[in-house]
Amino acid sequence: MAMAEAGDFTAARRFMVDGQIRTNKVTDEALLAAMSDLPRERFAPTQLRGRAYVDDDLPLGGGRFMMEPMVLARLLQALQIQAGDAVLVVGANSGYAAALAAMLGGSVTALESDASLASAARQALAAIDTPRPVEIVTGPLPEGHVARGPYRAILIEGAVEQIPARLGDQLAEGGRLATVQQQGAVGRATLFTKIGGVLSPRVLFDANVVRLPGFEAARGFRF
Repeated sequence: MAMAEAGDFTAARRFMVDGQIRTNKVTDEALLAAMSDLPRERFAPTQLRGRAYVDDDLPLGGGRFMMEPMVLARLLQALQIQAGDAVLVVGANSGYAAALAAMLGGSVTALESDASLASAARQALAAIDTPRPVEIVTGPLPEGHVARGPYRAILIEGAVEQIPARLGDQLAEGGRLATVQQQGAVGRATLFTKIGGVLSPRVLFDANVVRLPGFEAARGFRF
């Protein structure tokens, strides 16, 4: 049974890469190879491993989700992670995106506010062979993790209304931050590049993924 499941997951992974990723403007061969090799099912809850390769956000419990594979792939591609780059993954969940960033050669810090998800990430990553180890840290997501900054790349794994200034401050000059910025019901995958100390946005494509708590825009005073 275990061998059959492994075979099924291998086929599902190949179908994900060929059917969801390559067909949606992902051309980075290193990223395609990483997604072909990394067993996404190991980062999913046991009862949902059969759904690990669907083209949708995957629930992890507590209102948290693994990001849809295609959206995640395009955000990672936009970050252009190079060997040795300091990378921060905010809202790292069970560690899948952090593992991909490490397979691309990044020196990855994975920030997670949920202790149970951080524990699951440590367990999953312990079984994965990546070029560099991933450091899992816990704390409030909007605060980032200044101790290992500044970062050449920051990925926020979920939709946000705004980018906290504290995260922008932790991005190196010329560095990139990728996320899905949501305004109302509309989500747009957006790449921010830090130029002259200011985050300059560029919309990449429309995307609807689950909102990450803690990144709501300040509401104006209402009478």
